[in-house]
Formats: sequence, C-alpha cells, structure tokens
Amino acid sequence: MIFQKNKYIGLTLIVSLLTLGFVLMSGGSSDDPNVFNEEIFSFRRITLAPLIIIGSYVGLIWLILKK
Repeated sequence: MIFQKNKYIGLTLIVSLLTLGFVLMSGGSSDDPNVFNEEIFSFRRITLAPLIIIGSYVGLIWLILKK
C-alpha cells in the first residue's frame, strides 16, 4: 500500500464530496429551448457547488502532501 488506511478513508470522503459538488452544479435545463430558465443562476449552482469543488481539490492536495 502506498498510503496508510487513514489516507484512503480521507481520499474516499474527499472524492465523494467532489462528486457531490458536481452533482449540485448540474441541472437547470429547460424542456423548451425557446424558454429561458432562471434556475441556472441559483445560489446552489453559482456559489455553493464551486466552493465545495474548490475545497475538495484543496483538501485532496493537502491529504496527498501530508506526511
């Protein structure tokens, strides 16, 4: 094993949090292409999901580089 057991658990948690961020960012499409949907500019897609994704990447880098 390259890492200890704790790092693999942390890696699993961070990757699942990263996946959650991408799922939160998805959606907001409209059935009719001629109708604009304001839902794509919600707080969840514009602010929350990118913060979760950036935090996950920072946590992932920190976890890999931590001794």
